[in-house]
Amino acid sequence: MGFLEKLFGSSSTKEEPKLENVKLAVIYYSSTGTNYQMAQWAAEGGKEAGAEVKVLKVPETAPQAAIDSNPAWKAHTEETKSVPEVTLNDLEWADAIVFSIPTRFGNVPGQVKQFLDTTGGLWFNGKLANKVVSAMTSAQNPHGGQEQTILSLYTTMHHWGAIIASPGYTDPVIFGSGGNPYGTSVTVDQDGNMVEDVQATVKHQAKRTVTVAEWVKKGNQ
Repeated sequence: MGFLEKLFGSSSTKEEPKLENVKLAVIYYSSTGTNYQMAQWAAEGGKEAGAEVKVLKVPETAPQAAIDSNPAWKAHTEETKSVPEVTLNDLEWADAIVFSIPTRFGNVPGQVKQFLDTTGGLWFNGKLANKVVSAMTSAQNPHGGQEQTILSLYTTMHHWGAIIASPGYTDPVIFGSGGNPYGTSVTVDQDGNMVEDVQATVKHQAKRTVTVAEWVKKGNQ
């Protein structure tokens, strides 16, 4: 150690603690597979952005008879048996959340609403404040309530005290998939096929959500 260092102390700067990876929960509800596929793309985007990712489904509350009456619904339920159901612990674990849910008359599906209604305890204890959230949706026609569904979900997020990371027009891919600034939305035809190509938009939205969550985590260090 040199004389000046002995006199004034080391001039080296203190190393900042390493920022942990963002924890991203991709939470979806899907009866026939559209939002499950979007959730998979969101998970890919989140991982590419460096996040630790969980893909979780909202518990199904529809009667088994209703599921059995729709072959596509029944098949998708069987195909996704191994996907874990979301719990309140998952919400507390996550730094960021991407929701992917279908439209139901311009609102969230009953299954999603029922789960959200169980989050009161976390909300009361401040466990949901500053979560970074974003949402995506689908419907059978371009004006089937997609934007309203996303905004309806965001109403709950405002009550949580969450930070909404809507995609806006932050990348050209958003224009190519319909241009919804609130969140990715897709039209599904009668055969269950997505009309717009939204894969790149979904991944961009997930990456943006992770990036904003990184800013929040860094600011809270």
